[in-house]
Amino acid sequence: MDPSTTVIGQNSVIENDVELGPNCVIGHHVTIRSGTRIGANVRIGDHSVLGAVPMRAHQSTLRTSDGQRHLTIGDHCLIGNGAVLYNGCTLGVRVMVADLATVRERVSVGECTIVGRGVAIENDCIIGASCKLETNAYITAYSVLEDFVFIAPGVITSNDNFAGRTKDRYKYYKGVTVRRGGRIGAGATVLPGKTIGADAMLAAGSILTHNIPARELWAGIPARYLRMVYEDQWLDNQ
Repeated sequence: MDPSTTVIGQNSVIENDVELGPNCVIGHHVTIRSGTRIGANVRIGDHSVLGAVPMRAHQSTLRTSDGQRHLTIGDHCLIGNGAVLYNGCTLGVRVMVADLATVRERVSVGECTIVGRGVAIENDCIIGASCKLETNAYITAYSVLEDFVFIAPGVITSNDNFAGRTKDRYKYYKGVTVRRGGRIGAGATVLPGKTIGADAMLAAGSILTHNIPARELWAGIPARYLRMVYEDQWLDNQ
């Protein structure tokens, strides 16, 4: 770390074995845990925790971490106030993680993606490049969002069809998949294992119980086919 080019706020704690690039700005009361790797020109808001170690309850089904992975934050990232980034996740360049958002272990976030205020990304997810995850969206564990995916505020995804009952559920956990350019409207719910195809759209307030083929618009409770997505909204036509 070059102290002449990096600003560190009051009462911040930086543990041993932290790599911090040049021209960073670290807010007040920030905690950066051992093993964290931070690129150049990164801004970190007040009260954020970087490299948090996962806690696991005795009855939890979450697999334990191998303990060997670091939190890696690419160049030019923006981390908001009160954000929590866990050990073992990776942010590409120019990612924004807004205030009060949480990114769990074994998550990768592609370049130029926006993780909005209060968004929770659970463990073992892959988030592509240039995605937008808006306020208070919940991305369940084991999900995949490809590039240019749009997730509106208040979207809920799930990965457990057994709702916490029976031992059989351990074999069937499956997150959701949203293909390149797929979109989900505000307040929609996606049930476990469902796929939203490329350029497809799930309308606001819908509950998805089936897969959506590419470039189809589905709506309702439960969601059903409504029409094709108009060509001027296809990602390749932007």
